[in-house]
Amino acid sequence: MSTSTTPAPPPGTQGPSPARAAPRPARRPAPTGRRRALRRDWQLYSLAVLPLLFFLVFRYLPMIGNVIAFRRFEPGGSILGEQWAGLRYVEMFLTDPTFWQVFRNTLWIGGLTLLFCFPVPIVLALLLNEVRTRALKRFVQSVSYLPHFLSIVIVAGITLQMLATDGPVNHVLGWFGQDPVRFIQEPEWFRTIYVGSEIWQTAGWGTILYLTALTTIDDDLYEAARIDGANRWRQIWHVTLPGIRPTMITLLILNIGTFLAVGFEKILLLYNPLTYQTGDVISTYLYRTGVESNSFSYAAAIGLFEAVIGLVLITSANLLSRRTVGTSLW
Repeated sequence: MSTSTTPAPPPGTQGPSPARAAPRPARRPAPTGRRRALRRDWQLYSLAVLPLLFFLVFRYLPMIGNVIAFRRFEPGGSILGEQWAGLRYVEMFLTDPTFWQVFRNTLWIGGLTLLFCFPVPIVLALLLNEVRTRALKRFVQSVSYLPHFLSIVIVAGITLQMLATDGPVNHVLGWFGQDPVRFIQEPEWFRTIYVGSEIWQTAGWGTILYLTALTTIDDDLYEAARIDGANRWRQIWHVTLPGIRPTMITLLILNIGTFLAVGFEKILLLYNPLTYQTGDVISTYLYRTGVESNSFSYAAAIGLFEAVIGLVLITSANLLSRRTVGTSLW
């Protein structure tokens, strides 16, 4: 049985050309990690739109108004000032003795607030962490955290009523034969009143933050410390405090950054002309000179000076913390 074969083409000639393959479509470049995360979690990222708009409109855009610290601003005129004034307003507050008195008061109140208000939540959180009765722990937490929900107006009103001449504090002093003390009118009592009200209002909030940080500490560390013979105080010193150190450093840096920005609303509600000597701070001085006296350029120069000092403080504290402790905000 014979089989037929196709004769080979003669030399110099080409056989039938095979069908050409269709060109492949160009592949799109793979999305990068950021694009992939944005497509996957766009709903979560959309939640940040409103906060970003808030900071843009109410925090960053108003910075343009700092230009009136170097320009003469008149109500009803141009929003950026009428004419260039240079460093005139800076020289005015640098040579103003009232400003330096206000600056010293701000340093005193800010320093006392940082000295007493910062460690109190840490101590309270450590004490609550040792309480084993859950009902008692919740009760103390609720009582200490309740003032945080009160407005500053209510806190100031309670403080004024408690320390009034015929208030409860003076009634208690009368039981011991003491004459009524005019706490609100005496300049030497103002700083104590302010710092005490700040401790009462903010201690509970800080305690919640530190209690949350305490829950992240591994129980095995306490077990190892007990095996090594460490008592409860040594466990707190070598395990608990190092465990909450990042939270402590973060809050400390933030408090240092707002060192000069002491509570404007509370001081405005608590002080009076009799206590200007020790209670008048930069923020209240700005309010009187800028709003009440219509010296907006002068007030803007002082506010810019305060902001620069705050920026230097928080940057220095962050750098010092990163070099000494190894923990920082950025």
